[in-house]
Amino acid sequence: MTKLETEMLKGTLEGIILASLSGRPAYGYEITARLREQGFSDIAEGTIYALLVRIEKRGLVDVEKVPSEKGPPRKVHSLNARGEEYLEEFWRTWSFLTERLEQLREGGK
Repeated sequence: MTKLETEMLKGTLEGIILASLSGRPAYGYEITARLREQGFSDIAEGTIYALLVRIEKRGLVDVEKVPSEKGPPRKVHSLNARGEEYLEEFWRTWSFLTERLEQLREGGK
């Protein structure tokens, strides 16, 4: 991944994680695996876990501790109403930005 790709991804990764959770609840490693399946192969697990802590502190997800067959309980994250609102705002902003960037790419038409 290039430096530019990494920097652009940093600004959107929170929304990407919430979008991943909009389909179904998941724990950190599961989210990482889903994103890798979607082509985000260079995202480190540590990055996902750090963002999950921040998302949780902001009240955008609900967390349930579920027993694990291997080790301590897993924290399963699910998108709550506040997270859904944030995700809707994220997609509106994304649409706005992509439309404007496309206009610029086409020469300002």
